[in-house]
Amino acid sequence: MSNNASSKKSLLKFFVLVFVLAIPFWVISALSKQGLPVPMNLPISALMFPVPLIAALIVVYMEEGYGGVKKLLKRILDYKKIKLKWYLPIILLMPAILLASYVIMRLVGLSLPVEIYIPFLTVPLLFIVFFIAAVGEEAGWMGYAADPMLDRWIALKAAVILGLVWAIWHFIPFIQTGNTLSWVVWQSFFSVMLRVLIVWAYINTGKSVVSAVLFHDMYNVSWSLFPNNGSNYDPMITGILTAITVLIVIFLWGAKTLTRFRFRSKI
Repeated sequence: MSNNASSKKSLLKFFVLVFVLAIPFWVISALSKQGLPVPMNLPISALMFPVPLIAALIVVYMEEGYGGVKKLLKRILDYKKIKLKWYLPIILLMPAILLASYVIMRLVGLSLPVEIYIPFLTVPLLFIVFFIAAVGEEAGWMGYAADPMLDRWIALKAAVILGLVWAIWHFIPFIQTGNTLSWVVWQSFFSVMLRVLIVWAYINTGKSVVSAVLFHDMYNVSWSLFPNNGSNYDPMITGILTAITVLIVIFLWGAKTLTRFRFRSKI
C-alpha cells in the first residue's frame, strides 16, 4: 500500500471505534459473571474478536467507499505474498516459545497439575476456530492500522505502540478471566512483545495480513494446548522468553525497518 493511501487513513477514528464497539462485550461479560462454555478459561468478552475488522470496514468505507472495502477484504487472502521460508517462524516460533515455557516451569518447580491433559487431538479444530478469530483481529490491526503507523515511525516504535493499544484493548477481558493482577500485567507485557513479532513477520512477508493471522493463530493454539487447556499457562515466563526473542530479532534485523538482516549474503 502506498504512503499516499496510508496518509489518508484515520488511526484515531479506527482506534476509538475499536474501543467503543468492544464496550457491549465487556459489559455483557461483566454482567454474566461466567465465561464461555469451552474448556479454556475465556470470558464472554473474548467474542469481541470481529471488532477490529468491523471498525476497519466502517472507517475504510467512510474514506474510500466500496472500493476500499473490497481491497481490505482481499488482503485477508494474500497468502501468496509469503515466501516458503517465512512459514517456519510464522508457524513454529510460538509453539517453540510455549514449549520452552513449559520446560522452564518444570525445571524450576512451578506448580503444574499432577494429572496433565494436553488435547492434541483437538489441534485441527482449534486451528480453524482461532484462525477465524485471528482474521477478525488482524484484518483491522494489520490490514488497516499497521501501514500508516509504519509510515510515521520506525518499525519497532510502530510495533510497540500498536502492541500497547492491543494490550489495553484486551485489558478488561484479561481481568475477566479471574486471574491475578500480576497475571494480567505480565499477559499485557507479553501481548506487546507478541505484536512486535507479528509486525516483524508482516513486514518481511510483503505486508501479508495472512502472515499476521497465522502467527496470532499459532499462539492461541499453543496456549490452548498448555496443561490443562491453558489453565497452567504462565505469562511471566512466556513474556520473558518472547522479549528475548524480540531482542534477537532487533539485533539481527534492525529496529528501524525490522527487515535488514545483518547476515544477508551480498553475493
